[in-house]
Amino acid sequence: MALIDRLQRELQRQPLATNTKKARKWIRDKVKELENLRPELLMRDTKRKRNTFQLGKMYFFNYNPKWKDILPFYDIFPLVIPIDFYSDGFLGLNLHYLSPTVRAKLLDKLSEYATDNRFDEKTRLMVTYSMLKSASGLEAFKPCLKRYLTKHVTSKFLMIDATEWDIAIFLPVESFIGATKTKVYRDSTKKYQ
Repeated sequence: MALIDRLQRELQRQPLATNTKKARKWIRDKVKELENLRPELLMRDTKRKRNTFQLGKMYFFNYNPKWKDILPFYDIFPLVIPIDFYSDGFLGLNLHYLSPTVRAKLLDKLSEYATDNRFDEKTRLMVTYSMLKSASGLEAFKPCLKRYLTKHVTSKFLMIDATEWDIAIFLPVESFIGATKTKVYRDSTKKYQ
């Protein structure tokens, strides 16, 4: 059984309502046991892999940036919500640029723009760049906004259903090159405060 499925089933057995502070605390505590979790383990989950993506869904994938030689740091295993298509790629929110606590707060705010309130496999977030810029309470999106080139995506997209977003945001699989995650979080905070 794939890791995300296993965590989801364990969470469902708890007497906790999903998308609550108590459920998120349970997930954070459970994820602490996975300190050495590697992205490769997640990418073995063949039933979630997709060749393409949909706007407003959440995905993990491997990425090799075109401009890596001049970037101060970058994430080679982003957790992204794509928000716009380009002819050569897409614009997305890489939640790894925020600490897990801030990710959860931003995801709560973004959830107000969900296509439905079921938060199931059909749920998507209907967000655009112009909406993010003008909405109050969403300032934390700024360091997350990244443009991805299709030719530099080096794996399939691992889709995360809305029922599992809380699990995905707490998984310790951010893979930054050029800086520690602590430095990335600190730099990100400066961009939205």
